[in-house]
Amino acid sequence: MKAALFHNAEVRFEDHPKFAGVRIAKCVDSARTQAVSVSFLDIGAGVEIPVHTHDLQVDSIYVVSGNGKAFVNGEWQNIEEGHYIFVPAAVEHGIRNTGKGPLRLFVHHSPPLF
Repeated sequence: MKAALFHNAEVRFEDHPKFAGVRIAKCVDSARTQAVSVSFLDIGAGVEIPVHTHDLQVDSIYVVSGNGKAFVNGEWQNIEEGHYIFVPAAVEHGIRNTGKGPLRLFVHHSPPLF
């Protein structure tokens, strides 16, 4: 795999295949490397990604912009720009946009989720 630089204009969002009101821009997937998958998520106002787990993947989530709540350690906690969430494999987590605009996240999964 070669190194990759993604300019803003090259980051393309599409509807998330599982969650209505969520858009995803996949930057790195399992076709590029078997180590990680990397994406941006835009979660619409009032939209929630329900509490779930990933059996194999570790999630590393950085809040790029917006406000919301994250289900971490059994409770919903406030999140905002600059917050970071680490989720070990097989641990429950979820995200809810409580703001008026989009909640943008930078998400890293290892091993790749997609």
